[in-house]
Amino acid sequence: MIKLVAFDLDGTIGDTIPLCIKAFKMAVKPYTQHELSEEDIIQAFGLDEEGMIKQIVPGNNWEAALNDFYTIYKKMHVLCPQPFDGIIELINELKNRHIPVALITGKGKISCDITLQQFGMEQFFDRIETGSAERNRKSEAIKHLLNNYNLHLNEMVYVGDAISDVVECKRVGITCLSAVWAASSMTINQLEQQNQGCVFYSVSSLRKFLTKNLSSTQHI
Repeated sequence: MIKLVAFDLDGTIGDTIPLCIKAFKMAVKPYTQHELSEEDIIQAFGLDEEGMIKQIVPGNNWEAALNDFYTIYKKMHVLCPQPFDGIIELINELKNRHIPVALITGKGKISCDITLQQFGMEQFFDRIETGSAERNRKSEAIKHLLNNYNLHLNEMVYVGDAISDVVECKRVGITCLSAVWAASSMTINQLEQQNQGCVFYSVSSLRKFLTKNLSSTQHI
């Protein structure tokens, strides 16, 4: 039975991926010799913003580009003022039933804080694990939570929107619940193939799954 639920942020809690891409393009453009494509940026996902920018911006200019990113990202966040419908209610109900709720994101701490402040969710999570400039550390973060809460593998789930989330969960051995309410048709097809039976098209369908898989005294 599920005793802890961890969520991804971008594309799962809120529709922030388009915002991230726009802000990233604007931040690095003055420091690169070519226009970045959306695919160039998406391929760097998994690292935090520092790691992504270091891969693209030459020399010491990465620091200026990173500072520009934070400024642009914060200003543009009005384009995504709130999380997906039903997310806050779902998390509140989990917490009301004494289910710890964590956030595991590839974002850096600063951009994560910007988004949580915009969404009014600074105090929603029992534990927040942010990304790294060197590597995708989601599987590492999952292990930390399992150890800290003394959980078996079948007692924790991770809700994420990407193929990489499924991969990271499999590395540890926990179930990934794929949130596709903002995913592209190509990503949905890939997730249906790689994570069969665990793909959710709406927050309400995820809620129904969790209802069935919490312990008998922890209904939501």
